[in-house]
Amino acid sequence: MNATTRELIDIFVHTRDRRDMEILFKEIFTPSEIDTLTLRWQLLKDLYEGKTQRKIAAEHKISLCKITRGSKLLKAKGSFLKKVLDDYYEAKEKD
Repeated sequence: MNATTRELIDIFVHTRDRRDMEILFKEIFTPSEIDTLTLRWQLLKDLYEGKTQRKIAAEHKISLCKITRGSKLLKAKGSFLKKVLDDYYEAKEKD
């Protein structure tokens, strides 16, 4: 990653308040970019929950190509994304 990308990641890491992060997202990203990120997260959650790629594609009216990358990432050995989702769902169960 280039230096500017690392700077942006640092800004996200240091933004601890949810309201501040929402403001930051709205000021940096367009509504369309936020929708794209949100859809990608939803697809990953759907895959993690065991939904088929075809079902996800039909529900969100998107091509299978958009889902395949996430599927491969979740299946990869040592996937950090899978760990993130494991932690997310574990924390959700505790709430």
